[in-house]
Amino acid sequence: MKTLTLIFVILIALLQYPLWLGKGSWLRVWDLNQKITQQKDKNTELKQRNDTLYAEVHDLKQGNAAIEERARSELGMIKQDEVFYQVLEPEVVHNSTVKIPRTIKPENTSSEMTAKKNQTLENNSKTTGIKASATKPN
Repeated sequence: MKTLTLIFVILIALLQYPLWLGKGSWLRVWDLNQKITQQKDKNTELKQRNDTLYAEVHDLKQGNAAIEERARSELGMIKQDEVFYQVLEPEVVHNSTVKIPRTIKPENTSSEMTAKKNQTLENNSKTTGIKASATKPN
């Protein structure tokens, strides 16, 4: 009787081996289900990306608005008879003062050049709120 019990235990163990450790085991099925879930998520992301690209291609083929937008933003192009204004933010220094760009001093100065500098500095002071004046170098 003990031998018959031992045979049945061995037979059950041999039947359990493929269920837990074999080619179609529970661990392998669980791992494959995890991979399937990850691949579905990745496919969803790629489908959204493909839809976006398809819409962009469709816009480029059908309308000029998308082409114009790309030319303006990526290539810096403007239309004919259009004026481009570039607004620069003032550069802030330590204690919230505005830094005025320096100009190159000419070698020989005259009163006319000093007057032009003063005019330029007055225009800058109107826009920045900082007063400055140009004087002849000694």
